[in-house]
Amino acid sequence: MDRDAAHAHESALLHHATAVLSKIPGLRIIGTAADKASLVSFAVAGVHPHDLGTILDEDGIAVRTGHHCAMPVMDFFKLPATARASFAFYNRFDEIDRLGAGIERARKLFV
Repeated sequence: MDRDAAHAHESALLHHATAVLSKIPGLRIIGTAADKASLVSFAVAGVHPHDLGTILDEDGIAVRTGHHCAMPVMDFFKLPATARASFAFYNRFDEIDRLGAGIERARKLFV
């Protein structure tokens, strides 16, 4: 896969992730720049990001949780932490769908 194809695939993954996550009640995407890297930081109302990370890990879904070396951003958005999913050329759309389903499962457990 060449760089242009990898970039196009990552952009498509980001678009799909934004669409999937935007449908989840109580989920807030943090960082909505028009031309951003292929990752999504988010918070889910009623679910601490560390708890969310644990639930997703049980489903075999890897996300990062925490401050991400961006404490001023956390303070600005009044968040204790966020969850972050990153996408690369080797990811698939069905993995994003599984992420959405895992977040929904966590919501049912905590909210």
